[in-house]
Amino acid sequence: MTRIESARLVAAQLGVLVTLGALPDLPDGPRLDRAPTPVHDVNGELLLWRIGSSCGRGYVDVAAHPRLGAPLVAVAPEAVWEPEMLLGEARSLDVEHDELQFVAYSFPKLAVRFLLGGVEVALRELHTWEQVPEVREDLGEPPGEFERWSFLDEQSAETRRLREERYQQRIEALTHLANVLHVDEPVVRRFDRKIVEQVLRPRVDALELHYSHNFADQSSCLGLVGQETNRWSTAASAQMILDFYRYRYDQERLADELGLGTEENPVGLPPSREFDVVVALENLTGKSLSAALSTTPTFAEYRSEIRANRPVISFVPGHSRVVAGYTRTSSLLLIGASFAALQVNDPWPPRAGVVTRWENVDTIVCRSTVTAKVTLVP
Repeated sequence: MTRIESARLVAAQLGVLVTLGALPDLPDGPRLDRAPTPVHDVNGELLLWRIGSSCGRGYVDVAAHPRLGAPLVAVAPEAVWEPEMLLGEARSLDVEHDELQFVAYSFPKLAVRFLLGGVEVALRELHTWEQVPEVREDLGEPPGEFERWSFLDEQSAETRRLREERYQQRIEALTHLANVLHVDEPVVRRFDRKIVEQVLRPRVDALELHYSHNFADQSSCLGLVGQETNRWSTAASAQMILDFYRYRYDQERLADELGLGTEENPVGLPPSREFDVVVALENLTGKSLSAALSTTPTFAEYRSEIRANRPVISFVPGHSRVVAGYTRTSSLLLIGASFAALQVNDPWPPRAGVVTRWENVDTIVCRSTVTAKVTLVP
């Protein structure tokens, strides 16, 4: 599957989702062959292409590797993606090199790899420009905050097989969809809704958090908080949850509660201590919030929590974010063209602004979740 053909199929899918209202509009109906940015895996293989819009806001991530599980990886309609500016900042660092690469050092977090004669001499996190540590020799525990890990190499043989099969199913269905809708170029555009409904007979189920269940006249209400260090995504995620329920704690206080060190000497939350977030949310609210940890999260769980108007902390390897919405489009006529995504409020990158993305659940590696609800007094 070539880059241009993948972009054509993703453009067809995005056009359908925008037409049905399952995803927000992207700025300027972007061409998905315009100045794509290659993003590599830690192991050096090409992982995806990030394609920004010409107006400077919004980007689409298109899979370059079948083990991502689907051609459309993520959409960030309002995010800023300026690769040349980032590469310019990288070149200004005192690192001898003859080549630069964008690398998903802890997917979906990015870094710039400095190469000299084809050999890595540095791997610096975007925006902070701190050196990303080498892979830990002790692989008995999943990766923690600000650690490098290979999205491709750490998949089991069974996971690889399932993801590659799902990717091929999506390719076949989207090829048919693009041909029927006469999408000949990788350009995102709206279609005639009646034609889309005839082709797919779709069902759309989508929701974002609101201040109350009176969804019709209210916009999404979860505040987006940036992590103050590259090891404090969990503190930032907890802060978003507490802000939602109107509890005011700054990130330094939350880091202290979770044992994450200080801003000058931060540490990450090990995967083995994720239950500490449950304890912290309950203790800091005087048990007004009842929290729970799930180690086998499903899309149905996310959907249930959002429909109850509750945000969810989502842990992926080496990172945590907050889910504030979902969208799901199923097709009665073209099953492989179905789509489900989570609206993710991501506190990364530190000290540089934060990102709201719609992430395809086919591509996410979600390890666990923390949910919280108000304790009702009888």
